[in-house]
Amino acid sequence: MMAIDQNAASIRLSIAPSDALVDVPRRIRVEGAAPFARVMLRTHTCRAGGVIWRSEACFQADEQGVVDLDACAPLSGSYEGVSGMGLIWSQCPERDGTHEVYPDDLLASLATHIEADVAGQAASGVLIQRFALPGVVREEVREEGLVGTLFRPATPGPHPAVMILNGSGGGINEPRAALYASHGYIAFALAYFKAPGLSDYISNTPLEYFKTGLDWIRKTQQPKNGFVAINGQSRGGELVLLLSTVYPDDVSAVVAYVPGALVHGGQNACDPSVGRNGPAWLLEGKPLVHVWDDNRTASWASFDEGGRHAVALQTALQDADAVARARIPVEKSRAPIILLSGTDDAAWPSSLYSKMVVDTLQVHKHPYDVQWVDTLDGGHAIVFPYIPTTQITHRHPVTGRMFTGGGAPAPNAQSNEHSWEQIKDFLARAVIDHAQRLSPS
Repeated sequence: MMAIDQNAASIRLSIAPSDALVDVPRRIRVEGAAPFARVMLRTHTCRAGGVIWRSEACFQADEQGVVDLDACAPLSGSYEGVSGMGLIWSQCPERDGTHEVYPDDLLASLATHIEADVAGQAASGVLIQRFALPGVVREEVREEGLVGTLFRPATPGPHPAVMILNGSGGGINEPRAALYASHGYIAFALAYFKAPGLSDYISNTPLEYFKTGLDWIRKTQQPKNGFVAINGQSRGGELVLLLSTVYPDDVSAVVAYVPGALVHGGQNACDPSVGRNGPAWLLEGKPLVHVWDDNRTASWASFDEGGRHAVALQTALQDADAVARARIPVEKSRAPIILLSGTDDAAWPSSLYSKMVVDTLQVHKHPYDVQWVDTLDGGHAIVFPYIPTTQITHRHPVTGRMFTGGGAPAPNAQSNEHSWEQIKDFLARAVIDHAQRLSPS
């Protein structure tokens, strides 16, 4: 799309492109100011629940009277350093305790209003972000015991598919599914707890449920060459690695956001009657051994006293025998794998866990593509680019307890951007490689 110039007095604000998918960076420029003038930029966006999110930054124009956010760091304001989309990721909500950054309707769009002020002269523009391209179809799925939402691309098929699983917050990850569909994937966001008709808790979740989901996608959607990747976040990252070892013939690729390398118990998403040290996963009706089982060093004391969740998890890792019993045997996977992590993950040690997975795959000479994107100082909440990253601490959706994901707004924004680009490249290669394995030349 072409840039849109919106005039007021002698200054001009341009946003290019003005309307695009949420993961598309924009060029934001102010022109027509006096050389070296102070330029104030302010934004506001109405996000989920009607909550307004705002940011602002003050810049100094160059000798041509231009402020280009791709090249210019603010003098002061909501963020520091050069960042073309800093005014977006540094937004904060007007209402305390709010962290939902998506629109209520994923087929609608987010409109960020940007205002420039130079010595009383003003210009304004609107930056539109979409999660779904026009023509993407959303369908609720309530069949074969499955609870989820399907997003289908607007373009003719056949298309590869991705099944998307949330973490300890449960629910249905529609934003990620909508964006995947906009990039040409049949995207099935599958809930497994805390959704209509399902348990409110992760405890005693049967792995066979996900096999049903994989079979349902292939049966009803007929993805291109049978390709179905699985994408999971946090506990979902643990889960997708686990599923690729239990059902290796059914998983075409693995996208593991901040994953665990071990099987864990119910933890914060547990059924109180089962307890956080009880099982999360069942297979053939039997609980899988997890790292807290018969663990000689594990302790929740630091977390219960207000510390980071990751610190408590580190105590469990001191029992080498318990770790060995709970290890996910990733060498059994027959799929390419990408892992996304951050070195300041406060929820659990995703960077260490990712290294454990990579090291194991290297030892076993895993014959498929393995990628690891580890962001320095990044936290637990890795999603996708150009959304606010300022709300690092919030109430856990199951326990209601305050919970921090770690990191800081700037490195978390960098993690979002870099990780998503790597994932798109990884999946594109995986689709091609999968087709070549089916029809070797």
